[in-house]
Amino acid sequence: MSELLALGVSHKTAPIELRERLALTERRAVGVLGELRTHEQVSEAAAISTCNRTELYLVVSDPVEAESLALGALSRQAGIRPTELIESLYSHRGIEAGRHLFRVAAGLDSMIVGEAEIQGQVKRAYELALVEGVTGAILNRLFRGALAAGKRVRDETRIGEGGISVPSAAVELATRTLGELTGRHVLLIGAGETAELTARALTVRGVETVFVANRRHDRALGLAERFGGSAVRLEDLPAQLEVADIVISSTNSPHHLVEREELELVAGARGHRPLLLIDLAVPRDIDPSCRDVDGVVVRDVDDVQTIAERNAGGREVEARGAELIVAAELARFERWLGSLEVLPTVASLRVRADEVVTRVLAENAGRFDGLGEGDRRRIEAMARAIASRLLHEPTLRLKRAAEDADAYQQVAALRELFGLDAGTEPEGAGAEVRPLRRGADRAGDRKP
Repeated sequence: MSELLALGVSHKTAPIELRERLALTERRAVGVLGELRTHEQVSEAAAISTCNRTELYLVVSDPVEAESLALGALSRQAGIRPTELIESLYSHRGIEAGRHLFRVAAGLDSMIVGEAEIQGQVKRAYELALVEGVTGAILNRLFRGALAAGKRVRDETRIGEGGISVPSAAVELATRTLGELTGRHVLLIGAGETAELTARALTVRGVETVFVANRRHDRALGLAERFGGSAVRLEDLPAQLEVADIVISSTNSPHHLVEREELELVAGARGHRPLLLIDLAVPRDIDPSCRDVDGVVVRDVDDVQTIAERNAGGREVEARGAELIVAAELARFERWLGSLEVLPTVASLRVRADEVVTRVLAENAGRFDGLGEGDRRRIEAMARAIASRLLHEPTLRLKRAAEDADAYQQVAALRELFGLDAGTEPEGAGAEVRPLRRGADRAGDRKP
């Protein structure tokens, strides 16, 4: 029986220093997924990697072995020992793995509850797995269901009302640090979705001049034009740092874009005029040691979380409504998942019963030497009829359970109880047919 497995780390379990080592660029994600799919225990795979989490979603035949394989793959990517990672790692199996992804897509497991960016990130992760051909029926249904749940949450609740997000929280952090932002010179490093949301939040605060630096200058130009700013190239970054008041960075760079040595020269040229650097990237764009440069304040995405937590008030009611939607969509997925295994389980159960009957008859064949062929056939028919009648009610109930919300658990329990995934006869399957004791077993002859 195939089983869902989800494991990873998030802002709830791991500091940014570990998350940035586990962050999967598209190329690294492809490598991890390809590696996992080479193992026979893993039939489907997908990976989500954002500034707040790195997670693997797998369909496996042996969850214990697959978990070990996934732990090893992540450890090698991070360049750390598995023992260093395991304390921060969480793991979910079966429908709990599905529940986790549904809550992630709905924004209920985010640093900022209800953030909208995560749904796009889940969608892109799924699309990458599709392109690489590493998903199958179960993960396809799981991710589509999770995205549908996320859409319903945004359509039917006000959990994302006000557009509160990591970028908007970063802008609020800048306001609390520097005061009024109107007239400030702001440099955005990056031109992706996070940078766009940051630019929008800055515009609301009255910031008119936004400089955008990005490797793809055409994207930087497009973003700058939309928000009344101007675009600069990354090679011009040091000069821009000399005039900026605020720098907010959010690229996918695998290495630091702002190093301490460079920033010390910039700080000297600025006359140590205050400079606020907010790093929303994971891995980080700004060398953490830049915090030690005089006149410079550095904040990262975990610092933004404190702002996010203060803004969480008032969302509890909407979050409860979102949880109900997630539960309803998850129940739909669970019914489908359970029905997927019902018929194969019924067939396996019948096969197992026939195997037991055949084995018991073979083990006791020597005791039937005095019987004719007709009697042998009748004994065999009776044995198979007993097995069939014993399985009749469980079979009916199993088929009816296909539409129940807990169908998957029922099927899993039955397969476990009857050892249907073991590939061998259950322990103690053999049985000896003993002759009936005559006389002593008659009611009148029983001893008190």
